Amino acid sequence: MFEKLVIASNNSGKLREISEILAPLGIEVLPQSDFRIVEAEEPYSTFVENALAKARHAARLTGVAALADDSGICVDALGGAPGVQSARFAGEPKSDQRNNERLLQLLHHETDRKAHYCCVMVLMRHGEDPQPLIAQAEWQGEILRVARGNDGFGYDPLFLDPESGKTGAELTPVEKNRISHRGKALGALVNMLKAS
Repeated sequence: MFEKLVIASNNSGKLREISEILAPLGIEVLPQSDFRIVEAEEPYSTFVENALAKARHAARLTGVAALADDSGICVDALGGAPGVQSARFAGEPKSDQRNNERLLQLLHHETDRKAHYCCVMVLMRHGEDPQPLIAQAEWQGEILRVARGNDGFGYDPLFLDPESGKTGAELTPVEKNRISHRGKALGALVNMLKAS
């Protein structure tokens, strides 16, 4: 096990969720911004390729074990879009509000509102790690017509979890970390770490 782990993200919501889940392990979690490195390019069409690129980039530039998450929402009626383009769905600069507005606009006349969040977590022990740990998880739900809730980030105000009847933005951080795509993927990764 290692004492420090750099998170290959500048997304404050992701950093908060990952830090909360990893806190019991006693690992010092550091954002890549502490090392003054810029985010890696994400040119790939799959979550796993982008997560690998981000983890490798952070591990090489910091000399510290790195954890990267590539995640997004996949909407059935849109053929899986926005997918890996979730953060930039409405273009640059990134904007959760504009992304949500675009999603609602595209689904305006759509009755099939099924969607899922996908998360791929990659942990590289060092920049040339030939066997990175990779975990993937999904969170099934549907897209509402009107946003609900004030917490969360991204598409959370529109994403309804059918089991709880709450949106991602209505769940407490503890509830969300237990059932979300990111929480499940990180839990699987922690189990891999403990077993290695």
